[in-house]
Amino acid sequence: MEEKIEAIKEVIHKLRPYLQRDGGDLEFVDFKDGIVYVHMLGACAGCMMLDSTIKDGVEQILIEEVPGVIEVQAI
Repeated sequence: MEEKIEAIKEVIHKLRPYLQRDGGDLEFVDFKDGIVYVHMLGACAGCMMLDSTIKDGVEQILIEEVPGVIEVQAI
Protein backbone atom coordinates (compact mmCIF):
# COMPACT_ATOMS: atom_id res chain seq x y z
CA MET A 1 0.00 0.00 0.00
CA GLU A 2 2.83 2.43 0.83
CA GLU A 3 4.43 1.80 -2.57
CA LYS A 4 1.16 2.64 -4.30
CA ILE A 5 0.78 5.85 -2.29
CA GLU A 6 4.34 6.85 -3.15
CA ALA A 7 3.62 6.20 -6.84
CA ILE A 8 0.47 8.35 -6.62
CA LYS A 9 2.40 11.17 -4.94
CA GLU A 10 5.09 10.97 -7.61
CA VAL A 11 2.55 11.35 -10.43
CA ILE A 12 0.86 14.24 -8.61
CA HIS A 13 4.26 15.89 -8.17
CA LYS A 14 4.75 15.72 -11.96
CA LEU A 15 1.32 17.28 -12.58
CA ARG A 16 1.59 20.15 -10.10
CA PRO A 17 3.69 22.51 -12.28
CA TYR A 18 0.96 22.51 -14.96
CA LEU A 19 -1.66 23.53 -12.42
CA GLN A 20 0.64 26.04 -10.74
CA ARG A 21 1.18 27.77 -14.08
CA ASP A 22 -2.49 28.78 -13.97
CA GLY A 23 -2.42 29.78 -10.30
CA GLY A 24 -3.71 26.49 -8.91
CA ASP A 25 -2.30 23.48 -7.15
CA LEU A 26 -3.12 19.93 -6.11
CA GLU A 27 -2.46 18.16 -2.83
CA PHE A 28 -2.69 14.42 -2.09
CA VAL A 29 -5.00 13.67 0.85
CA ASP A 30 -5.66 9.91 0.94
CA PHE A 31 -5.94 6.68 -1.03
CA LYS A 32 -8.61 4.18 -0.05
CA ASP A 33 -10.40 1.39 -1.94
CA GLY A 34 -8.91 2.46 -5.27
CA ILE A 35 -9.97 6.09 -4.89
CA VAL A 36 -7.43 8.90 -4.67
CA TYR A 37 -8.63 11.87 -2.65
CA VAL A 38 -7.08 15.23 -3.48
CA HIS A 39 -7.50 18.80 -2.33
CA MET A 40 -7.48 21.48 -5.01
CA LEU A 41 -5.78 24.72 -4.04
CA GLY A 42 -5.46 28.27 -5.34
CA ALA A 43 -7.24 29.10 -8.57
CA CYS A 44 -8.22 25.45 -9.03
CA ALA A 45 -10.43 25.53 -5.92
CA GLY A 46 -13.02 27.82 -7.50
CA CYS A 47 -12.47 27.06 -11.16
CA MET A 48 -15.40 26.11 -13.38
CA MET A 49 -13.13 23.57 -15.09
CA LEU A 50 -12.41 21.69 -11.84
CA ASP A 51 -14.44 18.59 -12.74
CA SER A 52 -12.82 18.41 -16.16
CA THR A 53 -9.35 18.88 -14.69
CA ILE A 54 -9.94 16.06 -12.21
CA LYS A 55 -11.70 13.55 -14.49
CA ASP A 56 -10.09 14.23 -17.87
CA GLY A 57 -6.64 15.07 -16.57
CA VAL A 58 -5.56 13.92 -13.14
CA GLU A 59 -7.77 10.82 -12.98
CA GLN A 60 -6.86 9.54 -16.45
CA ILE A 61 -3.14 9.95 -15.81
CA LEU A 62 -3.26 8.28 -12.38
CA ILE A 63 -5.32 5.35 -13.72
CA GLU A 64 -2.77 4.85 -16.50
CA GLU A 65 0.31 5.28 -14.30
CA VAL A 66 -0.68 3.57 -11.03
CA PRO A 67 -2.32 0.13 -11.07
CA GLY A 68 -5.24 -0.09 -8.66
CA VAL A 69 -6.37 3.53 -9.00
CA ILE A 70 -9.97 3.56 -10.23
CA GLU A 71 -11.08 7.12 -9.47
CA VAL A 72 -9.95 10.54 -8.25
CA GLN A 73 -12.16 12.73 -6.07
CA ALA A 74 -11.60 16.30 -4.96
CA ILE A 75 -12.53 16.97 -1.37
